[in-house]
Amino acid sequence: MANSTHGQLLDGRALSREMRGKLRLEIEGLIAEGITPGLDVVLVGDDAPSQIYVRNKERSCERLGIRSRVHRLRADTSQAQLEDLIRELNQDDSVDGILVQLPLPKGFDTESALALIDPTKDVDGLHTVNQGLLMSGYDGLRPCTPLGCIAMIDSISYDISGKKAVVVGRSNLVGKPVLHLLLQRNATVTICHSRTQDLAAEVRAADIVIAAVGQPELVKGEWIKEGAVVIDVGINRLEDGSLVGDVEFDAAKERALAITPVPGGVGPMTITMLLYNTVEAARKRRKKWGLSRKSEV
Repeated sequence: MANSTHGQLLDGRALSREMRGKLRLEIEGLIAEGITPGLDVVLVGDDAPSQIYVRNKERSCERLGIRSRVHRLRADTSQAQLEDLIRELNQDDSVDGILVQLPLPKGFDTESALALIDPTKDVDGLHTVNQGLLMSGYDGLRPCTPLGCIAMIDSISYDISGKKAVVVGRSNLVGKPVLHLLLQRNATVTICHSRTQDLAAEVRAADIVIAAVGQPELVKGEWIKEGAVVIDVGINRLEDGSLVGDVEFDAAKERALAITPVPGGVGPMTITMLLYNTVEAARKRRKKWGLSRKSEV
């Protein structure tokens, strides 16, 4: 896509299809070398949205040629049983990626479980080792949604270097990782949150806005700088059943160079980047993962 028109929609579904086509070719090449990337998902309990997400991941793996297994555990599984399974998957050389589907049922220690995952198999990019590598500027597995955000900006050949970026939201899942990915690309980054005194002023100065706070239309369209790129990670269901993002879309679209819709923007990219991470993990594990500087995604 070329960055020509004002209010261009960043279509996550179309970009996902394009990226998966390239991934399929990479996977075929790995299989020809005797390497079949393998993703193992651990699903505890019967949370309905989690069941849907996991089925989507299974289907996506099947289409690309990634070996996929789902370990379905009852909600009354103990923490010790969950952690024993993670240890088994760490030791299984056919497993390149381990994903513990979140949220875990009440009573589980999520942080303890995630900390057990071998960092070289942590395809969610949430292990503290991988987060530390990201902060330090070293290569490693990155969280999927932040990777998807950067890929969407890259899809319009937009030069991030030197631009002022504002990230709204400071979670370990999106806000903090995407801050470091932007820094690696030489952006000047401000991270905003619930204690930010004048959010409107921060957003008005931004060339790139990434909203990931989980509040419907918190970022007003009139705040968007003319020609800014807007990535809306939020997905919020209103009382009437409709879905909206964290950005006031219709008004923002009139000012932005490019903007992601909700739904159909960042969402489809998250699973695509999970598949990308699985392929990266398969390749790097076979080549003995080492520390190397990585300046861009």
